[in-house]
Amino acid sequence: MSGLSFMVEPLLTWYDANARVLPWRDNPTPYRVWISEIMLQQTRVEAVKPYFERFVHALPDIPSLAAADEELLLKLWEGLGYYNRVRNLKKAAVQVMEQWGGRLPEDYKQLETLPGIGFYTAGSISSIAFDRPVPCVDGNVLRVITRLTACGDDIGKAATKTKIFEWIGQVLPPVRAGDVNQSLMELGATVCLPNAAPLCGRCPLQSWCKAHLAGEEEHYPVKQKKKQRKVQDRTVFLLFYEDKVGLCRRPETGLLRGMWEFFCVEGRLDGQQAQNALRERGLSFSGLQPLPDAKHIFTHIEWHMTGFSVTLEKPADGVTFVTGKQLEADYALPSAFRTYTAAAKQRLSK
Repeated sequence: MSGLSFMVEPLLTWYDANARVLPWRDNPTPYRVWISEIMLQQTRVEAVKPYFERFVHALPDIPSLAAADEELLLKLWEGLGYYNRVRNLKKAAVQVMEQWGGRLPEDYKQLETLPGIGFYTAGSISSIAFDRPVPCVDGNVLRVITRLTACGDDIGKAATKTKIFEWIGQVLPPVRAGDVNQSLMELGATVCLPNAAPLCGRCPLQSWCKAHLAGEEEHYPVKQKKKQRKVQDRTVFLLFYEDKVGLCRRPETGLLRGMWEFFCVEGRLDGQQAQNALRERGLSFSGLQPLPDAKHIFTHIEWHMTGFSVTLEKPADGVTFVTGKQLEADYALPSAFRTYTAAAKQRLSK
């Protein structure tokens, strides 16, 4: 047994008094819980709020999500990153329509069969939306529990996550299980902060926390260091023709598959090299101006980008030219190009 039963009442009391007001907590239907949990993967709460509101306004239920066009989905998701998340949302919605008549199942194991739903998200939906006593173990919960128990196991390992899942499962009450889960996540997000910055004086569990009592909060959680990311240099060209900017489709496989991007070439080119690269591709231009450098970090790769604004004398083959209004309303560009998207919109607005 984990011996964590002491934490339930203090957590619920603290949560009732301190829980943040969040749009998905307002009306925690299964659909809203599901959408919010997928959006919150790898993304900060404050960044998610406006996306969540816009998404559920445009697609308020599972039938509308299942029927949504991919371009609309990508536009609603534009800037959130990890775009497979929204593609999996649609796949799962279609499966729910076919298998369960458009209603998400309550059962944790059935939820896990849906695309994009792992053990954490399945636990969240089952417990928060249906109040089933199933744990949800995210990074915040792992941090709280490893500090509370002084558990030195590597949280990057599945065995550690499974063990903590089982510990929490042993103490979840039959009523308000979802609130216990949310209180643990909330505590990790607002009090039991990462690195050496926990706000122990505000913690309802400080009297029981083994790491705090030993003055070793910064030792937990234990996690093996990630491998260094691979750096890729890219040169981004904003190709302007008349009052439009050029976009290209990325390949249907690999990173950011099938999404729109600006015309790019591999490597970090200076002004002369950039002119040569454009001429090699048969592009006629009357002006080329440097743009600011930018960097974007993916999970395993870093893009280091330099950019140029190019005024074309005629349209380029294989490039789709769009107006500023079209770029704003209809075309989803990855957040990796945020700097260059802003520059394109600024020029097109003049």
